[in-house]
Amino acid sequence: MSDMNVEPAKARSEEARQLASVRSRLERAIKEADERLQAYQDDIQSQKEYLWNSRDEMDHIEKIAARESIQQAVTTGEFVLSQRKRLVKLRQSPYFGRFDFRSQGSDQPMPVYIGVHHFYDEVDKDNVVYDWRAPIASLFYDYETGPAAYHAPDGQVSGTIELKRQFRIRNGQIELMIDSAVNVVDDVLQDELGRATDDGMKNIVATIQRDQNAIIRDEHAKTLIIQGVAGSGKTSIALHRIAFLLYRFKDTLSSQDILIISPNSVFADYISNVLPELGEETVNEIGMETLAKELLQDQYRFQTFFEQTAELLESNDEAMKQRLRYKASPEFLKQLGRYADEVEKQRFATEDLWIARRLLPGWLIEETFRKHRNLDTTARVNQVAKEMEQKIGIQYNYDLMPEERKALKAAIKGMVKQSTLRETYKRFFEWAGQPDMFRPARGGRLEYADVFPLIYLKMRLEGIRSPWRNVKHLLIDEMQDYTPVQYAVIARLFSCKKTILGDTWQSVNPYSASAVDDIRAAFRDATCVTLNKSYRSSYEIARFAQRISPNPDLEIIERHGDEPELLTFTSRKKEIEAIRARIDEFGESRFNTLAIICKTQKQAKRLHKSLEGSHARLQLLSEESQSFAPGVIVCTSHLAKGLEFDHVILPDVSADNFHTDMDRNMLYVGCTRAMHRLTLTASGEASRFVGR
Repeated sequence: MSDMNVEPAKARSEEARQLASVRSRLERAIKEADERLQAYQDDIQSQKEYLWNSRDEMDHIEKIAARESIQQAVTTGEFVLSQRKRLVKLRQSPYFGRFDFRSQGSDQPMPVYIGVHHFYDEVDKDNVVYDWRAPIASLFYDYETGPAAYHAPDGQVSGTIELKRQFRIRNGQIELMIDSAVNVVDDVLQDELGRATDDGMKNIVATIQRDQNAIIRDEHAKTLIIQGVAGSGKTSIALHRIAFLLYRFKDTLSSQDILIISPNSVFADYISNVLPELGEETVNEIGMETLAKELLQDQYRFQTFFEQTAELLESNDEAMKQRLRYKASPEFLKQLGRYADEVEKQRFATEDLWIARRLLPGWLIEETFRKHRNLDTTARVNQVAKEMEQKIGIQYNYDLMPEERKALKAAIKGMVKQSTLRETYKRFFEWAGQPDMFRPARGGRLEYADVFPLIYLKMRLEGIRSPWRNVKHLLIDEMQDYTPVQYAVIARLFSCKKTILGDTWQSVNPYSASAVDDIRAAFRDATCVTLNKSYRSSYEIARFAQRISPNPDLEIIERHGDEPELLTFTSRKKEIEAIRARIDEFGESRFNTLAIICKTQKQAKRLHKSLEGSHARLQLLSEESQSFAPGVIVCTSHLAKGLEFDHVILPDVSADNFHTDMDRNMLYVGCTRAMHRLTLTASGEASRFVGR
């Protein structure tokens, strides 16, 4: 950091006094909260004792009133407790930024301090710290010193920013203070990017960039699609967007109203810190396989996406690639839609029906059946029978006897051409002239690529009542790994607002990936934004990854570090020894996370066994893994997606192991996980993807 950016001693001394004052006021507020909590606790206890002691003398209404009074005190106490937690969190680091804003017509500029949470001093009746999501806080992210404006609830407020300052405060002490007329955030960003990783994703409120801020504060987009290059912070931005929406619409949106579709449990655990850090409750999360199981009510066994990817990597089966490409095409979805229309027309063979010597015309029965296509078959038959019975009652003024009612239902049920969903789906491929495109996976299970087409057909023919009707905002990560059919299912299941994010350059399975245009086609009201700036990796690592899979739009932040190293050996044994040596170096370094990223799970398992005893915190990630922890992690590119590590080792990058397009994608994903250091090792000749 250049000395010219650091404020003189006088300004630092003033800010130290300001910090001491804020901390003193926070201590006072925490003490007041403790006193209020104790008072509520005493009140609740005395009310409970009174209710118990007077239970025989009180009538039913009095007891209800007493219980409601206790519940009200509990609710208020919980609110005060949540406020106290925020105050305690602020005590360590009350704010990270300050700007002095002179609004039009004002004589004096107003100092505005920005923190993770809002702090209003009840004693002095003063806004001491503003929440980073408050309308006025947007000035900090969107403007340098000079003319500025923000949108307040009452309309636009214009004025001038006369000072802009950034802090890093830890344990109540100012560690860093920068005063600048240029973008302050950039300087602190460089400082933060140079730090070692922790045990999960952290909030980025102190370093949000202008383009990121616009995405976070977009409250109008019905569906927001974020295409972000590796290391652009898209997942973090999406989570901060959720935090902003929870703040902005606190009266109508709660954490219970939000659902995240995440790629795996490790990733879900990795990102689970962010919302609590921002003062919000954790939101619900689900994987696509779990979603599929619930929709199919556990009636079908199927291969997982992880298993599909592993099989492709291990077998490089051309026929399987062909099947996946076909089922991931927009044309396949159109064909499936046309097929569903035909099946729907033919599956109900209607005819005139006589019940109790009264006529029900076939056209009326068919019209009623079509009307209820949103119901499953059994419910649909029951509903048609019910409406036909009502028709007889109105038309002929006749109430059906139980036996006649039973005959009516049986007759309508007999008009439905029954066929299992799997058989109907299998016949699609014959109908489409592509019988070879349907092939079960091992053990008679469905291939993963067939799961969502089957669900789509079920929705069209039988109807599915969504268990997630109450979701008000859906967040989908790793968007490139879902097909048009999956997006068609999601669009039907969730009519709510959506944030969809990913990177089309990071598909772990290029044969069943979606481009942004494919995703956009599924959501007509979509707004698309692009993030091309990469922050995660050092300049040298990002340039190396670019040689593997060039993206002309990618912009690299110039944070310099070590050049990636490519080490080749004459034997596998020497390669393992070199990896062990790097693990020893890691143990002595400032770094917290080292990932050894293999191509397949079998290779990861084998290497993990070879490295046993090399580090106290050595762990193997698998499809069943539930959590992320610092240390030495052995995993695949598939499971490493979305994560970041101080040091990454990619073993066995030999010409024999990495040679297909899918292998290239895996290499790219693996390299782009590294923040500070990247090592590649190979026994024999290195892959052409990494060769100099």
